[in-house]
Amino acid sequence: MTLVESRRVTVGGIARAAQGISAVFLNTPIVQHDDLDAWLGARVSAKVESIGPLRSFKGRGGDWFMRERVARGPVCAASAGNFGQALAWSARAAGEECTIFASLNASPLKLARMRALGATVIQDGTDFDAAKDAARAFAKSRGIEFVEDGQALAITEGAGTIAVELGNAVQLDTLLVPLGNGALLAGVATWMKAVSPATRIVGVVADGAPSMMRALTGIQVDLTAPVRTIADGIAVRVPVKDAVDDLRSLADDLVAVADDAIVAAIRGLIAHAGLIVEPAGAVGIAALLSAPHGTYGERIGTILCGGNVTTEQLGAWGVLRPTIG
Repeated sequence: MTLVESRRVTVGGIARAAQGISAVFLNTPIVQHDDLDAWLGARVSAKVESIGPLRSFKGRGGDWFMRERVARGPVCAASAGNFGQALAWSARAAGEECTIFASLNASPLKLARMRALGATVIQDGTDFDAAKDAARAFAKSRGIEFVEDGQALAITEGAGTIAVELGNAVQLDTLLVPLGNGALLAGVATWMKAVSPATRIVGVVADGAPSMMRALTGIQVDLTAPVRTIADGIAVRVPVKDAVDDLRSLADDLVAVADDAIVAAIRGLIAHAGLIVEPAGAVGIAALLSAPHGTYGERIGTILCGGNVTTEQLGAWGVLRPTIG
């Protein structure tokens, strides 16, 4: 086993998480389908995190965070919706109060699901990072714990358990991983670099939310530039410093994809694999569609990281238009 670890994230921590996380979040399917391969021109293994009780991978990190937490008492966080569901789920199981801040334009579906899981949901700010500022101020004023996705180590370790399952099941030339706050990519890359060092790890951002890509490639980030993408789950304006530090030695490449490619990816996943995913979950497929044939090798993996989306949203984005081929 070759060890390529960030300063914080370790294979040992991820292995421990894989043994401790609730079974309802583990061992999600890896879909391989002839129609998918024919459409994409490669052998594709898609890790389907868009099913289960929360319809996203965030349950892994939320559950592990609460199990590893030393402090007791209420928790507060900001979320576009999926991490908020995970924290609400795990807080409810632990008997703790949970407050989630979301932006004023957050998905009504995700807001409703966070509330259904027992969270107090407060909408504040024009985007995710503005909501995060409000959440941090709220937590400080109340003296309660603020939980930041991408900063809390246990959340990254929990996300890394996806790679444990992938590494045990398939051999890959390239693994395409959605990149938002960074926990998913940092956890997955840490494990894969240890068990399959030849696998190329590629982080994928939306081109309308490039802040993490810019931070990792040494390009100055305009912290005031608005994010413009349908992929709300990775619509990050302000990079998480700890996540950036975690990722510097881990990602082999970073790419940005346009919303049009994301829409095509969602549409194709429905047509060729019968899978419904939200935009953030489709960016790996979008990257594959956007690159020349053979760019990522023959054996390609990606993580369909979430599926909290409505038919109304799919219609508004043009996903449900008839497609040929």
